[in-house]
Amino acid sequence: MSIENIFGMAGGAMDAQSKRLALAVENIANADVLAGDQANAYKAKRVNFATILEHQVHSDNRRTAGGIRIDQVYEDNKVVPATYQPDNPLADENGFVYPSNVDSMLEMVEITQASRAFESNIEAMNTAKQLASRTLEILKK
Repeated sequence: MSIENIFGMAGGAMDAQSKRLALAVENIANADVLAGDQANAYKAKRVNFATILEHQVHSDNRRTAGGIRIDQVYEDNKVVPATYQPDNPLADENGFVYPSNVDSMLEMVEITQASRAFESNIEAMNTAKQLASRTLEILKK
């Protein structure tokens, strides 16, 4: 495996994890948003990762076979019970408002996992760089 492949895989993984992190932050920012009906309530966004296969790599694309990519961003369909707040301007005709389905603790776990995965990929890149440097030093002698 070449150093370009290692950097390509780690870079792609870092890109995917940064998008995952951005979605978790967006979810936390919308955790307290209320809506007048269940259909318009904010739904937490999640990602599915997929492995980049050899036939999915194109010469004009910066993907590396064996790396990861975000396959899909989807909405979490977990339903949160409505709360009775008849004085709220967003309340429906029965006096209910509908909160988002964001679980702040789950989002913090997502942030921690994404950060650690990002750090692991930085370490992989640093290790590859150190190995390449040592190889060059040996070849100079």
